[in-house]
Amino acid sequence: MAAEQDPEARAAARPLLTDLYQATMALGYWRAGRARDAAEFELFFRRCPFGGAFALAAGLRDCVRFLRAFRLRDAVTSFPDVQFLASVLPPDTDPAFFEHLRALDCSEVTVRALPEGSLAFPGVPLLQVSGPLLVVQLLETPLLCLVSYASLVATNAARLRLIAGPEKRLLEMGLRRAQGPDGGLTASTYSYLGGFDSSSNVLAGQLRGVPVAGTLAHSFVTSFSGSEVPPDPMLAPAAGEGPGVDLAAKAQVWLEQVCAHLGLGVQEPHPGERAAFVAYALAFPRAFQGLLDTYSVWRSGLPNFLAVALALGELGYRAVGVRLDSGDLLQQAQEIRKVFRAAAAQFQVPWLESVLIVVSNNIDEEALARLAQELVAVGGQPRMKLTEDPEKQTLPGSKAAFRLLGSDGSPLMDMLQLAEEPVPQAGQELRVWPPGAQEPCTVRPAQVEPLLRLCLQQGQLCEPLPSLAESRALAQLSLSRLSPEHRRLRSPAQYQVVLSERLQALVNSLCAGQSP
Repeated sequence: MAAEQDPEARAAARPLLTDLYQATMALGYWRAGRARDAAEFELFFRRCPFGGAFALAAGLRDCVRFLRAFRLRDAVTSFPDVQFLASVLPPDTDPAFFEHLRALDCSEVTVRALPEGSLAFPGVPLLQVSGPLLVVQLLETPLLCLVSYASLVATNAARLRLIAGPEKRLLEMGLRRAQGPDGGLTASTYSYLGGFDSSSNVLAGQLRGVPVAGTLAHSFVTSFSGSEVPPDPMLAPAAGEGPGVDLAAKAQVWLEQVCAHLGLGVQEPHPGERAAFVAYALAFPRAFQGLLDTYSVWRSGLPNFLAVALALGELGYRAVGVRLDSGDLLQQAQEIRKVFRAAAAQFQVPWLESVLIVVSNNIDEEALARLAQELVAVGGQPRMKLTEDPEKQTLPGSKAAFRLLGSDGSPLMDMLQLAEEPVPQAGQELRVWPPGAQEPCTVRPAQVEPLLRLCLQQGQLCEPLPSLAESRALAQLSLSRLSPEHRRLRSPAQYQVVLSERLQALVNSLCAGQSP
């Protein structure tokens, strides 16, 4: 199969992104004559992350790219795939096995999945992958890798968005601390899907269409001493009419007035910091933002920012904001807002009252709140993992999943049933089994929503995948329909995932078959 001809498709073409035991099992299947047995596996999770009651499904686009590019190659490369596998498998492995690997692709693989941005709950498959046993075994680890981290990041971002509310802007800036380039790209991409507004990661913008944002770091500020002379210190008025003005000289004039207003000596603000602000303002007069805490917020960063912002204001420009990166962020932000209001009145510049205040530096849920797969069917026969730990049991058979909705469109529960069962209908009384129940209960949903959509059939894409922005919109819509009890981040009500009577009966029969 031809891979998509784009940079991400080429990056996805890494078929050995798997565990060695997947390759050893593949050899075992081939040796037993079972390589082409029909098989299906499901990817799901057992508990919601972060102690919550929901997760967001994410990573499907990466999975589709991987599957469409999947091919074990021995082309002229530095690291031929099949040759490497031959070096780590027993030296007496039949060469015919490696010829079989060279012919593998995903042209017989079918995938059903929760759309990206959908709500996901424990036990409900995020992916169902079916195809020849040997192939789907090799796919298990990479698909888990691609979905698990993406869903974790998206869920975390969604929780932070719920805390911040719909109006606050959230910027992801974790690239420098990310788990390598792939981890950084994934985190930036799926933070956006989960509800962040933008990222500092330029590659996420180039490859994924994530809106990018960023201004300046402390290193920019400390690189200036104050003795620098810009090659062109003149800035033309925003309206484009009239002579240019020496911005540094204008800021110096304003500094005297600002220091008098704040009760500071004019020598206290750091001259290098002011020179850095002027340099940045000359480069970005319509997007000037000051980083206030390189030296002292109150004695340097704030007066220097005000001096440059007011100088820009005289020319018709508006500073867009300030950023705080250390200390008690909430208290500082509140005090700075008071200073902005007082300065706006003192200098008769109303726009200064609403200048944006951005905070950064390890913002977690608590800080933000303070600031405002298992193989389940082989050869058509259901398989179930039986264990003394009920939580680690898997559900047998090929399954369908449905979301049962109330009259207002809010989710009531998810229902799993065998794939061959009739599709449940709105208004129909359904007998279902909640987890651990001794008896079934009945529910009559006002609406029924199929959850798993066919996205890849026999290796072919069934419909265009939604854009990242569309998946982000779906995530926010899905969260808005979830009840407050399930959306709550601390001690939420647990969302129910129930089984149909036939699926429960199959579980019971398989469990009974294990009894002595």
